[in-house]
Amino acid sequence: GEFEPAIVEKGEKDISGIEEKIIRMYARGTSNREIYNQMQELYGVKISPDMVTAITDKIIPEMDEWKTRRLEEIYPFVYIDAIHFNVKENGVNGKKAAYIAIGISKEGIKEVLGIYIGENESSKFWMTVFNNFKNRGLKDIIVLSSDGLTGIKEAIQIAFPDTEHQTCIVYLTR
Repeated sequence: GEFEPAIVEKGEKDISGIEEKIIRMYARGTSNREIYNQMQELYGVKISPDMVTAITDKIIPEMDEWKTRRLEEIYPFVYIDAIHFNVKENGVNGKKAAYIAIGISKEGIKEVLGIYIGENESSKFWMTVFNNFKNRGLKDIIVLSSDGLTGIKEAIQIAFPDTEHQTCIVYLTR
């Protein structure tokens, strides 16, 4: 008679508080296995790794909606870059590139236009990103800043012919 539940109140079946914590950990890059371990260690709650997967899979439609959302027709400034990182995929170590495009709206608001994963950074892959932007409603970029990747100027000119390319100041000073 003295027991007081710590996670789910007496008579309640809603564990949405736990779901929110699991989704926050997942968003920070915590693996499903580690989330499972943390839930046991921190909260004394034994949930299966399958339940963790079921909870994190709930946000996939929201992520898909974000990735396909309409963009503004014009962005005065867009910055693009990629970062390379080591990954272990199917038991094999390799490298991947995470591409990111950040736009500044006409109102001066910074917005992530997209995040993509590719094998390595190339102007050809950026071309697919630019085409994705066009399919999502982007018609023009006034100034696009990037590193000195070979072929990037040509890719920009094909996708957005009136766009001015500016090499990032970090690369200019190098």
